[in-house]
Amino acid sequence: MWLVQRLPQAGPRIAWPKHLARWLPALPALLFLAVFFIVPVVEILQGGLYDADGVLSVAQFARMTHSAVYIKVLGSTFWIAFLTAALSVLLGYPVAYLLARLPARSRERWLLWIVLPFWTSYLVKTYAWMLLLSKTGLLTTLATHLGLIDGAGTLAPSMAGVLIGMVHAMLPLAVMTMLPIMRGINMQLVQAAQTLGADRATGFFTVFLPLSSAGAAAAGLLVFITSLGFFIVPALLGSPRESMVAQLVITSVLELFDLRFAGALSTVLLLCSIVVFFVYDRVVGLSSLAGEAPQRRAGSGGRMLPLLIAVGRLAGKFSFSGGRERAEGGVGLKAYTWAVVLALVLPIAFVVPLAFTRQSFVSFPPELFTVKWFVAFLESSVWQAALLRSLGVGFATAALALVLGFGASLALVRLPSRWRKPLFAVFIAPLIVPRIVVAVGLLYLFARWELAGTNAGLVIGHTVLAIPYVVVTLSASFKRFDWRLDDAAKMLGASAFTRVRTVLLPLLAASLGSAFLFAFIVSFDDLTIAIFVSGGINTTLPKQMWDDIQLAVTPTLAAVATSLVFLMVFVVWLSSIFKRKSY
Repeated sequence: MWLVQRLPQAGPRIAWPKHLARWLPALPALLFLAVFFIVPVVEILQGGLYDADGVLSVAQFARMTHSAVYIKVLGSTFWIAFLTAALSVLLGYPVAYLLARLPARSRERWLLWIVLPFWTSYLVKTYAWMLLLSKTGLLTTLATHLGLIDGAGTLAPSMAGVLIGMVHAMLPLAVMTMLPIMRGINMQLVQAAQTLGADRATGFFTVFLPLSSAGAAAAGLLVFITSLGFFIVPALLGSPRESMVAQLVITSVLELFDLRFAGALSTVLLLCSIVVFFVYDRVVGLSSLAGEAPQRRAGSGGRMLPLLIAVGRLAGKFSFSGGRERAEGGVGLKAYTWAVVLALVLPIAFVVPLAFTRQSFVSFPPELFTVKWFVAFLESSVWQAALLRSLGVGFATAALALVLGFGASLALVRLPSRWRKPLFAVFIAPLIVPRIVVAVGLLYLFARWELAGTNAGLVIGHTVLAIPYVVVTLSASFKRFDWRLDDAAKMLGASAFTRVRTVLLPLLAASLGSAFLFAFIVSFDDLTIAIFVSGGINTTLPKQMWDDIQLAVTPTLAAVATSLVFLMVFVVWLSSIFKRKSY
């Protein structure tokens, strides 16, 4: 009650209508997304559906069907995205299953190692796989010695290289999507099945697996739609045969200056994302993104029950645990999880020693030890400008996204239930729509408003991407907040602004810190918006890495990548501190 006792005397109030007062905190975020997200996306549709004279036309879409190249790229895009989603869910399901059964403290320790590679820059991860999978790379050399590939073969560029890079990037997302839903499953149901005579494997396949299927579907859908907009991994680890739609969009805009065809390509991705968005909501519900378990439909999976029982009995015959397993997970499951975590972390760690090599080229094992490549990175005027711009834009983005996201999250808990779902859908829509679609739409808008190439344009674009992360983070915190403290302050005469300043902000400080860090990472790591908006002279750090990495793989790039890894370790460490304080 000390917070209530220290509340200052309430000042004069503005008599807002009750329903308007509830909407008021969300209005800035709604207006921001309406102008800088919805309008650009609508312009993409117009750009693809109208010709230069403003006449409705499907010529750009017909152009895709008339060329075998475009059909092949579209097919390759959906096939790669599907394989990435399937592999990410299959490999990540056992990890999420183990984490869901662990005590909270042990689970948080495991999650730290999974979150670290997830938030590490895509460029850093892809750079690491380029070094490992190239013709002279460590893994390619090992595969050649083992006879897995012939001497003239290589793991990159190839389809295998693309899938390795994309699954490495998306597997943590699949795990973190399935985990909240698995945690919401009552394990007493599995124990009840075992009490009635089912062995451990049969109980898992007939009870836990059907109940967790919604989480697996949600993870698959999110990974699929995210993978549709990928271009970094296929461009650096794939051959022209593995080209994806996002690469065509970039080529159409930056090389061919064909904005209408780029708009048509983006429309295809946009329509697909809308369909997946709808399916996701129907399968598991949008509230699962804020950590809520889905509502399970009665009778789901009933027709599959005989098959699941048969599979469970078959699996039980090959179980080495004698039908018993400790609550925190078996040895085999822990060993598998360790293998997955090492596969996520070691490629990133592989880059670190290469930054200290004495040689002027990248090779393994490196000749250690020198820091001249870090000196070259920090003393270079080009790299300095890119780093400072990324830091400045990142902090500005985090501050703006936090302000807008806080008001949006506050409105979500105050509004009637019938408005929460559509409003939450609007706030997280930029998380679902492929970034390449958002980037092309902003290019349309910023070209007219003369914001292209400016820091303001970058901050706006990155804030669009960061708002969903802030809303998801704060929405989960608001659900745990004890609103009786706010009610007590209200009864003592505190105005709404005073209650926010003296009650909500102090008690939610840890969650606000985590949301700020997430928004900063989203901005600092972004390449898609930067390619279209940053301008050709002054770039951001990811854009500068992208430009250099296509020319040559140098030790300076290894030093830059290592610096980003150290920065990410520091950010994840801070985030873990904030998370512990928020409970």
